[in-house]
Amino acid sequence: MQILITGGAGFIGTHLVDRLLLNGHAVTVIDNESTGIRSNVAEDAIYYQMDVRDQKIDDVFAQVKPEVVVHLAAQSVVPVSIREPQLDAEINLIGLLNVLEAARRHGTRKIIYSSSAAVYGEPASFPIREEQAGQLLSPYAVSKFAGEKYLAAYQHLYGLAFTVFRFANVYGPRQLPKSDGGVIAIFADAIQKGLPLTINGDGEQTRDFIYVADVAEAIEVAFTKADNTVLNLSTGLPTSINELIDELVRLSGRPVERHHAPNRPGDIRFSYLCNEKMAEQLEWTPRFSLRAGLELTWNAIKG
Repeated sequence: MQILITGGAGFIGTHLVDRLLLNGHAVTVIDNESTGIRSNVAEDAIYYQMDVRDQKIDDVFAQVKPEVVVHLAAQSVVPVSIREPQLDAEINLIGLLNVLEAARRHGTRKIIYSSSAAVYGEPASFPIREEQAGQLLSPYAVSKFAGEKYLAAYQHLYGLAFTVFRFANVYGPRQLPKSDGGVIAIFADAIQKGLPLTINGDGEQTRDFIYVADVAEAIEVAFTKADNTVLNLSTGLPTSINELIDELVRLSGRPVERHHAPNRPGDIRFSYLCNEKMAEQLEWTPRFSLRAGLELTWNAIKG
C-alpha cells in the first residue's frame, strides 16, 4: 500500500515508518524538521523536507498518489498555542486543509488524523469516553477539535474516509525529553544524568500511558478498519506520576531525588481514556504493559 506520513521524522512517525516498511508498504515522509530528526527515518522511505503549509505539497501527492495519509504533523504544545494562537492555527488547521485538498485532488482513499485528549478539558467522569469531547480550554484543543470537524466535512463532501485517534500519553524510545506530554522521557533522561526530578503537585495526578509501538500498530490496523469514526487510542488504565517514578527507579536501580513544585496552571488532575470503542472498531487492544514499555524505553535511553 502507498502510504504518506506527515510529521514522519517525529517520535511517533519514525516508529510508524519502521513498522510499515517491515510490513511491505511503500512509505513517503513529509517533515519540516522543526522537531523531527531525519536521521531517525529509515533509508527505504522516500523523504521530503517540507512544511505541511507549503503549497508544493500538492506536487508530492501528484507524484506519490498515496492511498492512505497519516497526518501526524502538528503544533502540539499547549503553552505555545496560548502564546502564539495564530501559529497554532496556521499549522494545525491551514496545514491540515493543505493536506486534505491535496488528498482529494489526487485520489487518496483515507486520512488518519492524530487528535488529542486535550479536547476533553476537565472531565466530569472516568474513564473518559469519546462523546465527552468539546470542553476546549486552549487554542491547541480548539485547533485539534476543529480538525476533526474538517475531516467529517471532507468525508461528507468528497467521500474521503478518515479515522481520528485521540492519543493518550504516548511514550517510548526517540521521544525528546522536552515535549509537553513527554513526562516519561523527561524523567528517564534526568535519572540517566543523575539529576533530581521535579514533580508538579503531589504526584498523585494520573495519566494514561501508551507505548509507541502500540500506537504504530493501531494506526496500521486503521488502514482498513474504523472508517469515519473517532477513537481514543489508549490503554484505559490510570497511572499516577508517583507510581511512574517508582517504576523508573526500579528499572534504573538508581537513587532519585524528588522535588515538588506547584501545580501547573491548566493541568488536569486525573486523566485516563476509555478504549472500549477502539477495541470494538479495530478488533485490537494494546500489547505492551507499562512495565514492559518502560523497560524498552529505559534500555534505549541508557544505551
